[in-house]
Amino acid sequence: MALVLPILIVLMFGSFELGNYFLNEHAVVKAVRDGARYASRQSFSHFPCSSAGSGLSPGGTVTADTQSITRTGQVTSGGSPRLASWQTNAGINVTYDCVTTNNNVDYAGVYAKQAFLPRVKVSVSNLAYSSLFQNVGILGSNLTLNAESQAVVAGL
Repeated sequence: MALVLPILIVLMFGSFELGNYFLNEHAVVKAVRDGARYASRQSFSHFPCSSAGSGLSPGGTVTADTQSITRTGQVTSGGSPRLASWQTNAGINVTYDCVTTNNNVDYAGVYAKQAFLPRVKVSVSNLAYSSLFQNVGILGSNLTLNAESQAVVAGL
């Protein structure tokens, strides 16, 4: 028992830590997906596309609202963050690209007769991972969480 117990404890706590990391990673991926979905449903007027381009900033309050949705899950300020370590909107980027439509396809609906379509991209980079055992001084972590999602603007 004296020989096996330390190995079992390391395996058990390592499993807890690995599970916590994947839970946090999943929360960030879901948050970014929610932010991209929210931004893609904003008006076309916030995403002007007269020519092809990339890395453009949306107009209006789309960036601030999307950052708030991504971090807290709500547009209004003051909500609790999805992760305890995610206290600011720093590292949440909201940009859009104007992509050329395929001239051989006859688009209908909101995309009819548009030469360029806006595609919004929301990304989170270098969000510090908070380890389960970091607070008790057993394990410090230099791990970061990163995620990216994009969606075509529907202009609803």
